[in-house]
Amino acid sequence: MTAEQDHPLLSPGQDPPAPGAERFVPLARNRDFQMLWTSRFLAGLGKESGEIAYPLLALLLAGSAAQAGAIGAAQVTTAMVTAVLGGSLADRTNRRTVLLCCDLGRLALLSLFTFLLLTQNVTLPVIIGVAIGSAALMGVSNPVAMAAVKQLVPAPQMAEASAQNQIRLFSTTALGAPFAGSLFSVGRAFPFAAEALTYLVSASLVLLIRRPMQAHRADGQERWTLRGAVSGFTVLARHPILRPMISWIVGFNLTYTQTGAFLALIATAESQGASHFQIGLTVSLAGAGGLLGALLAGTVVRWVRPSAIFLAAAWAAPVCSLGLLFAPNVMFLGVLVGCVFAIVPCVNAVFYGYVAASVSDRYQGRVLGAVTFMALLSQPVGILGIGVVFDHAGPAWVFLTMALVSALAALFSLSPAMRHLPRPEEVAVA
Repeated sequence: MTAEQDHPLLSPGQDPPAPGAERFVPLARNRDFQMLWTSRFLAGLGKESGEIAYPLLALLLAGSAAQAGAIGAAQVTTAMVTAVLGGSLADRTNRRTVLLCCDLGRLALLSLFTFLLLTQNVTLPVIIGVAIGSAALMGVSNPVAMAAVKQLVPAPQMAEASAQNQIRLFSTTALGAPFAGSLFSVGRAFPFAAEALTYLVSASLVLLIRRPMQAHRADGQERWTLRGAVSGFTVLARHPILRPMISWIVGFNLTYTQTGAFLALIATAESQGASHFQIGLTVSLAGAGGLLGALLAGTVVRWVRPSAIFLAAAWAAPVCSLGLLFAPNVMFLGVLVGCVFAIVPCVNAVFYGYVAASVSDRYQGRVLGAVTFMALLSQPVGILGIGVVFDHAGPAWVFLTMALVSALAALFSLSPAMRHLPRPEEVAVA
């Protein structure tokens, strides 16, 4: 038995199924989960369209890839910090209330921003402020929604639910780019008005979820302490599997966060005179790779060992980065980035399988908040770095830098722990 299995935040195996769990309905007929899934899909669609609309608007007003990169870095930094707060709230407050407050807050913020755009009162500081505010509310809501899944889905269906969540994540990426690009071509306010509408519908769906989103605790409300709020980091630091995996993810995200990779694609396409629709389509091709990977993730995870999945993801990044140097057109740029993104859903499915198998419901929110923080930790540096390198040296040096950094990160995949990963179910049994 490992030291991590003696830790009070970890269960020795999977949670025992609730009485009658063997009679659960198919996931597609689980009304409450599907309501939550659709709500998060719409919120994610709004967020992903903003990932394209904010840089386009900043490039239009300021003409600087570095400033556009600064907006993306500010968004990621904000989401990273607020995810820890969201994880703590998920374990101590009503999760439904938190989700409603976040969706309605973004609705009000984007509605105001749309009005300012229509009246031509938007400056770069206003764009940054709205982007940061929206990212803060998204950062809080993400671990809350993820923690709620464990209460809406029976234990035997958690893997299936995780796979469906990967489909949601990457379908919003694939749809958000052309959605924003097309609306931006009509008028610069339209993407943000549509984003506000997605949050309105998302909040309405949360109200329709009937079951509680957190487990009842006989010992009552846990007193808040700073140590308790950050206890999820303790689990990650002591876990023999999650620790090296998170280390690789931090390095990987320096170059292949969606925001950073999309910024490189957008700036390169802009420099080559591509239209807004072509830019949106290029980014959509990259996101479509992730969607294809999400659709196949269940099969891949079932038949391919975790070590092989992580090895493929780690070394595909530098290889495809070098391929970007020789892309004949902007569309091919999207295809190559999509090849990297296609492996990411499989990595996510395995990683969250380890989290679900070893972390108790009582600490789900805090661990997921810590995971989000660590996964986003390196992204602001990477996003800002891509913008700065592009402004001073051009796209070729951006792609060379991505290749070098991702190759250094890939060295983590050669460690003994990463080369001999057990399957998540084997960890749960141990």
